[in-house]
Amino acid sequence: MEQENTLNQDGQSNGGVLAHLERLETQVNRSRKKLEELQRTQAVESTHGTKIRKLRSLRDKLRAEVKQREARVEACIAGEEPNQTSESSEREVLERKRESVKAILQAYHFTGLSGKLTSRGVCVCINTAFEGNLLDSYFIDLVIQKPLRIHHHSIPVFIPLEEISAKYLQTDIQHFLFSLCEYLNAYSGRKYQADRLQSDFAASLAGPLQRNSLCNLLSFTYKVESRGQSFSFCARLLYKDLTITLPTDVTVTYQGMDALPTSWEEQRAHHEKLFCTKPLHQVFASFARRGKLDLSLVY
Repeated sequence: MEQENTLNQDGQSNGGVLAHLERLETQVNRSRKKLEELQRTQAVESTHGTKIRKLRSLRDKLRAEVKQREARVEACIAGEEPNQTSESSEREVLERKRESVKAILQAYHFTGLSGKLTSRGVCVCINTAFEGNLLDSYFIDLVIQKPLRIHHHSIPVFIPLEEISAKYLQTDIQHFLFSLCEYLNAYSGRKYQADRLQSDFAASLAGPLQRNSLCNLLSFTYKVESRGQSFSFCARLLYKDLTITLPTDVTVTYQGMDALPTSWEEQRAHHEKLFCTKPLHQVFASFARRGKLDLSLVY
């Protein structure tokens, strides 16, 4: 029988040449696909790069505008030169204060501060938020007179409004408003976390969540179960700084045993760190995802 793969003039079999051509074709196809993927990637990167440049340009523009408005506000607050001030009437001084407050509100509208002029002065609205969620709004009605005076407001009684007013209201209206924003946003953030814990993870708690009006002292008991064993952990979260949303002191203890096994003691210490570094509801969500919480009540 004749061999199917005959030799050509160069001594190579025809079958070997065809196989070599097929390999070359495969390599060409792979190279083409890689080139197309590279081109698509470069096109996407170019589009993203354009968007990034536009956003940076917008950011720089906003920063420049804020700086300009801050400069105008500082100039208004600083007042006129001594010789000019002595010649100005009290009415003109109060009008300048009114305009400075208006400028502050315009410059920082996007931070949650807004307001409108009134017949007495200005009514400021402070909108609070946490993790992108709009929460409660509060108002404070300022009378532009000498000295500046708070006519009425909706600030909770446990927010140190009198202390903040004594420090900044007469000397630095900008600092007064932003300090008040800090306290209100932090309070709303702590309250939001406690509410989420009660609404989303109520089945994880043994009894009610204990909290004070400022939501800067929270205590609760929750059950942890693993490998057929379960323990009740008691947590106490203290927020000494009223302008923050994460606790400054965390204590996690256990019930029912004089001493925990090493693995459970490590878990207890790990929980303390989590409560210090993440919002309360996020910690419990991570527990639930890992299956470390028994979602039944502790009796």
